[in-house]
Amino acid sequence: MNQPLAYVHPGAKIARNVVIDPFTTIHNNVVVGEGTWIGSNVTIMEGARIGKNCSIFPGAVIAAVPQDLKFGGEDSLAIIGDNTTIRECVTINRGTQASGQTVIGSNCLIMATAHIAHDCHIGDYAIIVNGVALAGHVTVGQYAIIGGLAAIHQFINIGDHAMISGGSLVRKDVPPFTKAAKEPLSYVGINSVGLRRRGFTSEKIREIQEIYRILYQKNYNTSQALGIIEAEMSASPERDEILDFIRNSSRGIMKGYSGSY
Repeated sequence: MNQPLAYVHPGAKIARNVVIDPFTTIHNNVVVGEGTWIGSNVTIMEGARIGKNCSIFPGAVIAAVPQDLKFGGEDSLAIIGDNTTIRECVTINRGTQASGQTVIGSNCLIMATAHIAHDCHIGDYAIIVNGVALAGHVTVGQYAIIGGLAAIHQFINIGDHAMISGGSLVRKDVPPFTKAAKEPLSYVGINSVGLRRRGFTSEKIREIQEIYRILYQKNYNTSQALGIIEAEMSASPERDEILDFIRNSSRGIMKGYSGSY
């Protein structure tokens, strides 16, 4: 849509049915897919790749250069998938030479004032609530939910379907299917409500619960628990996802069960 009160660089590639509200600035080397709405006072900088049918609310800044002193001006991207909503005043930095891109998946909801730093990778259907701050190189799994004002340390991995309480300080990896809360961040159960909503059967939820009982509630160390899970639990995609996540954790996983919450 031609909006005379917005500035769109001639080098930007904007699909014909994109709606751009007044006072928005779109720089060179930007691609915006069909059906996307861009509200007023949005700034989309070089390297942005925005998918179809997205909604970007006023005040958002997408693909600004990283807040990283090692950044040397290299070409990099900020990629946003289809059907994703970016609410007011969200900031998303593009990548560095480490990975070359910051990626937000499809069907995500990034709520107002959240910050997503360079080289983060966020899976499909993730929800990042108001005021969340993701440092660089954070990975968030699909369907994960991060509660408002949580702060995520750099290089953290958050597993699929995990749910993190608002205000949390996340210094360790959060395994898939779990709920995380308290200070320091701890396992407080599995995200059973979210799993039911997404079609997991009661049998599958019990399987996941048993895996985490062995890991967090049986007084084994992590290596012992992983060996028992692998030996005694039948192979399944969920079991193997949990085992692979923990074994590949470079920062270590959050602390164990510490009573009711």
